[in-house]
Amino acid sequence: MAAGHLADVLSSNQHTVKPWFNGRLDFAPPVRDLASRGFPLAGGRLDYIERRPVAALVYRHRLHVINLFLWPSAGRDGPVSQETRQGYHVAHWVQGGMAHWAISDSADLAQFVEAFRAR
Repeated sequence: MAAGHLADVLSSNQHTVKPWFNGRLDFAPPVRDLASRGFPLAGGRLDYIERRPVAALVYRHRLHVINLFLWPSAGRDGPVSQETRQGYHVAHWVQGGMAHWAISDSADLAQFVEAFRAR
């Protein structure tokens, strides 16, 4: 959640953000345009979790930032688990062969998750 390096590619256009990951990851993250639902895309970056490269998509909601981390998962699609840790809202789910972790200080994170999960 470090604000110093929010995105490597700054764009609200999913057709700019998604191809930016080509050659940087061995998978194509789903990048969705959620601006009409109140969660505009702000960009993306390459990040690492437990030494594995992952996609980090950055969305905004009012004055809040939502970081969505994605990587391939062998797990089955399942329900969303949500909790609050140190003042941040955290949601996790597996969908379409991808693990998703959304983190934000916005209390509206559940609405973001609902919007992102809708296909």
